[in-house]
Amino acid sequence: QVQLAESGGGLVQPGGSLKLSCVVSGLTRPFSAFLMRWYRQTPGNEREWVARIDTTGVRRNYADSVKGRFTISRDNVKKAVYLQMDNLKPEDTAVYYCTAQYGGSYEVWGQGTQVTVSS
Repeated sequence: QVQLAESGGGLVQPGGSLKLSCVVSGLTRPFSAFLMRWYRQTPGNEREWVARIDTTGVRRNYADSVKGRFTISRDNVKKAVYLQMDNLKPEDTAVYYCTAQYGGSYEVWGQGTQVTVSS
């Protein structure tokens, strides 16, 4: 089955940067056909959508809270999606998840990676 593995999380000081990666495996369709998203969640709160990238990598959308600081990208050869996070703030602290969606089907989720922004 389709599996997503996030990595790259960790502890960073405010104003710092991290780059998250999400590698997809077990696909029965081309990775390039999947819409990819990043979400985040803090304890006691609902998951918040962060960014999305279309199948070609051309169209990218961001939540207002991260616009101008985060950049989503994808590598269809490596079957991976990335989230470059710059100028991190304490309120960016969360578990970050990537998802893959083919057409109108349900989203497949990864296990998440913890990002902590603290001095």
